[in-house]
Amino acid sequence: MNEKWFLRKHEDGSTFGPVQFEQITRWAAAAQIAPHDTLSSDGQTWIKAPMVPQLGMDWLVELTSEHYYGPTTLGTLREFIRLGEIDGETVVINSCEGTRRKIREMPDLWETGELQVENQIEIQLGDPVGPAVAKMSLHLQKRIRDLEQTLQEERRALAESEQRYGELERKYQDLLLRDLS
Repeated sequence: MNEKWFLRKHEDGSTFGPVQFEQITRWAAAAQIAPHDTLSSDGQTWIKAPMVPQLGMDWLVELTSEHYYGPTTLGTLREFIRLGEIDGETVVINSCEGTRRKIREMPDLWETGELQVENQIEIQLGDPVGPAVAKMSLHLQKRIRDLEQTLQEERRALAESEQRYGELERKYQDLLLRDLS
């Protein structure tokens, strides 16, 4: 791991490096490496960042029962808590162990509603300028818009179904009255 490494951001294709692998681990711990970003030690062969075990990208954030963010690092979870993107009720899954727990059950991340500051990664003097902090909110905002649109469509379909049911119920009642007369 003494080689120089490169980070390529999936979002826009920008490349950072060459840097020491230690810098890559600091970026990962500081939420600057997202799950679809890739790494290379030669600038030619690229692998997804979560495939590098030394980065500790072992955590999945459960956004909904069908949607997840990750895998990512504990440092990223801390940053998402700080940014308000996740809270104590958010469920995370350790992809190595297969365990599920709520953020509030992880004292190394969350303590009485506050972050433990001593766990924060400090930026080192002389560190190269790195990528921006990864965010979930863009994906969440799109997902929210999609869900709101689906909800509107479902409500419209329900209203139409209820109207049709009412019409059929009236016709049925009319037929019953005719048969009784």
